Amino acid sequence: MADLTEFELIARAFMRPVPTGMTGGGDDCALFAVPPGMQLATSTDLLLEGRHFFSDVDAQALGHKTLAVNLSDLAAMGARPLACLLGLGLPRIDMPWVDRFAEGFYALADRHACPLVGGDTTRSLHDITLSVTVFGIVDPAKVLRRDAARAGDDIWVSGQLGAADVACRMLAGTLAMDAEVLAQTRVALERPEPRIALGLALAGLAHAAIDVSDGLLQDLGHVLKASGVGAQIDEALLPLHPALAGLSEEVVRQAALAGGDLYELCFTADPADAIAVTQAARAAGALVTRIGRIAADPGLRVFDRSGAPLRAPPVGFDHFR
Repeated sequence: MADLTEFELIARAFMRPVPTGMTGGGDDCALFAVPPGMQLATSTDLLLEGRHFFSDVDAQALGHKTLAVNLSDLAAMGARPLACLLGLGLPRIDMPWVDRFAEGFYALADRHACPLVGGDTTRSLHDITLSVTVFGIVDPAKVLRRDAARAGDDIWVSGQLGAADVACRMLAGTLAMDAEVLAQTRVALERPEPRIALGLALAGLAHAAIDVSDGLLQDLGHVLKASGVGAQIDEALLPLHPALAGLSEEVVRQAALAGGDLYELCFTADPADAIAVTQAARAAGALVTRIGRIAADPGLRVFDRSGAPLRAPPVGFDHFR
């Protein structure tokens, strides 16, 4: 397999027909139209071996996650997936690995009607480098933005918190290994589910939204800064993953409030729409939990289970911190 050329690799693993009305995979650019009245939403993410994923991760799971983290950005805007591009840097051609990667990537792409319409491959000097750019369409009158939170809004989060962070720290050796806990949490780290259906259901209903990739408090902080508001979070309301039940308070707090790789949605909505929010989430097959409220005064305050303010809430992920 090492004698395969770049173009043979592309042809074998990543050349599939694209939907009618699109062109891609055979020209210098992909071509597709945006429906009248809609806007194009686009986002890109870079994943590096040793930084974003462990070297021994299952290739199929990595293919899934490579696209999932980008689809999550579309979900946070209330956008519907349209197409994607893949950049792939490999130190060598391992065709069984590439086939499994493509299998995971295409399975998620097919599920969300997000065809791969182009990209690039290259030989890297050392580790695997992955980059995906996604395109989506969104109604500009219903788009979810970071700068639209309003004082008095409820703050909601989808799914359960903490599992991905615990799995990541156990695999990295910075948290004591517990095989049973790892077995329950690893899927959250390696196979996150982008909340596309929820984002679409919340479009026009929620005010502001963001996907949680670098920690709940840090990402919510981006919303607060863009909207010029503050927030109060009640730790007792956080929807924790059941596997965290036996861990220390410090570990759980770090995982829930600052743990990354979550890819759930954090959003705000009028309290009068609480029933509509829960109904929309149920229809989208998602669990949502109200965890606090937007305040007029700037600042992010977290109250522990006794109602006392946390003096030093944990800090989220920063590549250069």
